[in-house]
Amino acid sequence: MTTSPSLLRRLGQALLLLWRGLDLARRTLLNLLLLVMLVAVLWWALRPDGTIEPKSALVLGLQGTLVEQASSASPRQRAMGAVQGQGGGSQTRVRDVTAALDAAAKDERITSVLLVLDDFGGGSLPALREVAQALVRFKAAGKPVLAWGSGYGQHDLFLAAHATEAWLHPQGALWVDGYGRRRTHWRGLLDQVGIEAHVLRAGRYKNALEPYSAREPSPETIESEGAVWQTLWASYTGAVEKARGLEAGSVARAIDSLPQSLQAEGGDAARWALKQRFVDRLLTRDELRAEMTKRGAADEEAKTFRQVSLGAYLAQIKPPAAGAGRVGIVVAQGAILDGRADPGTVGGLSTAELVRQAREDDSIKALVLRVDSPGGSAFGSELVRRELELTRKAGKPVVVSMGGLAASGGYWISMAADEVIADEATITGSIGVVGMLPSAATLLGKLDVKTEGVTTTWLRGAADPRRAPDPRFTALIQTLIDGGYRQFVALVAQARGKTVAQIEAVAQGRVWSGRDALGLGLVDRLGGLEDAVAAAAQRAKIEGTPARRYIEAPRGRLDRLLDRFGLASVAASMPLPFSTPESTALQALSPWLGPVAGEAAALQELLALSRTADGAPAALAHCLCEPE
Repeated sequence: MTTSPSLLRRLGQALLLLWRGLDLARRTLLNLLLLVMLVAVLWWALRPDGTIEPKSALVLGLQGTLVEQASSASPRQRAMGAVQGQGGGSQTRVRDVTAALDAAAKDERITSVLLVLDDFGGGSLPALREVAQALVRFKAAGKPVLAWGSGYGQHDLFLAAHATEAWLHPQGALWVDGYGRRRTHWRGLLDQVGIEAHVLRAGRYKNALEPYSAREPSPETIESEGAVWQTLWASYTGAVEKARGLEAGSVARAIDSLPQSLQAEGGDAARWALKQRFVDRLLTRDELRAEMTKRGAADEEAKTFRQVSLGAYLAQIKPPAAGAGRVGIVVAQGAILDGRADPGTVGGLSTAELVRQAREDDSIKALVLRVDSPGGSAFGSELVRRELELTRKAGKPVVVSMGGLAASGGYWISMAADEVIADEATITGSIGVVGMLPSAATLLGKLDVKTEGVTTTWLRGAADPRRAPDPRFTALIQTLIDGGYRQFVALVAQARGKTVAQIEAVAQGRVWSGRDALGLGLVDRLGGLEDAVAAAAQRAKIEGTPARRYIEAPRGRLDRLLDRFGLASVAASMPLPFSTPESTALQALSPWLGPVAGEAAALQELLALSRTADGAPAALAHCLCEPE
């Protein structure tokens, strides 16, 4: 007996309809669940009706680290991550904090700002300074800024110092330990197991891969990094002492005398901080609420003081009118890649497209490139730089504003500007190129493992890490690196109006602080993003206060909705699931595992950047440095 084709066809059609029905039901159910979640979160964020009562305090419960641009996770992903306990609220954009403070300074309903720093993860010194300056502008409007924390770390203290009053929990402590880093040098271990790094570089100070080729820091590394850390420490302590009205050198003296002075206070760290005048009062959480209620007004329903969160307040800020013209801002944050990259990293193609978009937009009269990057792909850096050069040729001024980092490739993309403005603590320069050819040939030899085969040319497989690098290939890569370095130096000399010899003297892969870079002619002046926007507007002859527009890749409607209502921040402030024994154990081990894991991640990033899409080796303009 055989089955007719028509019966099989009808059966197939029935199964197809059943599958489509199940798929439709699944999508409908998921969409309904998502809609219910969004409505619940929206109600939670804006209850009872989203209005702000008179005598309200703007509460800046800063979450995670300060960044110029949120990482590749969308607002939707960050919100979901926070709800699931995955750290979705681990970033706060500098622009959101400064925009809220500047708007609140003019808002009659907002009478004070409360900085709550318990969940604050810090940021680069230039990012902290941007927020601190916004706090100063808020105070200039005659309104107080109050800061409170159950404990203050180094970054917390910088912001709290700029408050009208700084409060600390009576059981809290202050921890300020300065700047610097120690890197794990793997050369000895690699030698023992039979792995060779074969680091190639141009520039005596180009030390990004030094831990894999040397057993200890070179004298050049000690010299250059020591100078940078000392400059950043002087910048930090000077700002804190000025803001707190302390004598110069107070921070250093407090640290030097800490064992004796803390013992004199009976080990009471909070009372020690109060006596050293780093804080003004010691308050518990309930005392904080009572103090804020006394200074503002009571919220009888919530049994606390009248307040509005950063996310809820941002949802009510109206963007300024465009006026005669806008200043466009393109953010170049993170490692530089060749092609396209998600937010939080720089894509040679994608970031270049944003610059081109700003150039072709008639409403944008000038462009600011906000750089916070350690570099990466030399080719990707050149793609971005070229588009900035074309923007200038098109008659639109370009001003570079350097944040925490503008080193190596981050400095390369800054060279097509009418003006370069850096913070005094910006880590910049690192004009050099580096590459690495790892080889495990010795290790495989110890294991009696051989790698053999037939190729048509000596180039095929020349970078195979299972074999010792062909000397011809090593020489070839070194030639490419030297050529890239000469191009880098010549580019900087032309952009800065100096001779190649003058730039060569300050290049060599050495990093500089923004303050030192100014003295060496590598930047034009010191300042922040506000100064860069003002400079760009002046060059474009924009009258009055210019409107600013961030040029960024478009996002989906749901992401824009979440961002519009600050729901990512709302989700971040929700209670997180209880910790598991595994997570508790990892937290306990994190002080030891953290540095090693960070170095492993950095090496993985460098190895990924050191290969082009077709697998060929690529030269890197990367400093492997981080802002503190």
